[in-house]
Amino acid sequence: MWDSPPPEILTFVLIRLPIKSIITCTAVSKTWKSIIQNTSFISIHLHHSKNKHPLLLFRLPPSEHRISNKELYALYCDNNNNPDLYEHTRFDFPQGGSFRVVGTCNGLVCFVMNFTDRFFFWNPLVRKLVTLPTPSVGLRTLRFYNPSIGFGFDSKTNDYKVVRIVSASESDSSKVPKVEVYSLATAQWKVVAAVPPVGTAFADKCDPHAFVNGALHCVVSKNNIDNEILNFILVFDLGDEVFREIAMPKPLDNPENLVGVSVSAYRNSLALIQRGDSIGRVDIWVMKWYDVASSWTKMFSTLADQGGFLPRLIGFKKTGEVLLEMHRGHFVSRDLETKQIKDLRTIEDKSTFVDSYVETLVLLDKPNCADTY
Repeated sequence: MWDSPPPEILTFVLIRLPIKSIITCTAVSKTWKSIIQNTSFISIHLHHSKNKHPLLLFRLPPSEHRISNKELYALYCDNNNNPDLYEHTRFDFPQGGSFRVVGTCNGLVCFVMNFTDRFFFWNPLVRKLVTLPTPSVGLRTLRFYNPSIGFGFDSKTNDYKVVRIVSASESDSSKVPKVEVYSLATAQWKVVAAVPPVGTAFADKCDPHAFVNGALHCVVSKNNIDNEILNFILVFDLGDEVFREIAMPKPLDNPENLVGVSVSAYRNSLALIQRGDSIGRVDIWVMKWYDVASSWTKMFSTLADQGGFLPRLIGFKKTGEVLLEMHRGHFVSRDLETKQIKDLRTIEDKSTFVDSYVETLVLLDKPNCADTY
């Protein structure tokens, strides 16, 4: 018979192990399992993991050799000391079908099945999947609707939330949309009192919301007091569950300039990306100081090549480097400050970048609502 180390020493050692080893340790004893599945241990491990080299999550292209209809994902190691990315691991999404990634946060990926109200939370490294209940506002209550969806973390309550902004009709912008929030802590959807300004129109409801500083951000437009169309960034605070607005840079607040504009997380602030064949270029604006509209700065601009091809911005690394898909599926990263370009030769052709990713134990403490596969 042996004595287990004190909990604080055990925690110090365990958080430094690979996740597979940590999960294996839950079988050592009831005490170890209780410590590892405790919410405080999972939070300490998350904080420790954020200081490691970040990973990049990609959706891999369908293969003619695959029999399964499940989507395939891969994690690539993002080490600044190595110019090449290399594959860390890959895994199937456990559900068959066609899905859209709503967002990723703290190792948790939120999916929605295309053309349905079916949502999932997935942590591939702990092999846990949560099927969310059906929202109350949707196919069961509305014949025609098109929701704008975001996903993020509420640090005030240590909770993961999905936000759906549902409009009953695209043709009648005067109707007030309903806003519904799902909480992992309560495992329920609820309709909140906060609503966007009347007449708010979304640039593209399929664009993912940018999660920054505890809030979700998306590009929208509305009529101002002079009945002029104004573009802006709509912000939903996950803690207070209220809306606010952030002004866009002046060249983009014109209604004619909303086409091809999306917002993304950039370090601890925001970036606006405009890409369109109609303007023949790609522009990136960065908000140097979050929520300070005067700090918007154009950091990148490139024209289409002689063949008319425009690079496709596919996301940002945690370091702030932008990932670009060039001609014929070639990937590069570019530092917006130093202008340095890196050739990413190791990424599989036709892969789709999802987001930066961190290895965590999120969902390990949810044995009653998460399915293990």
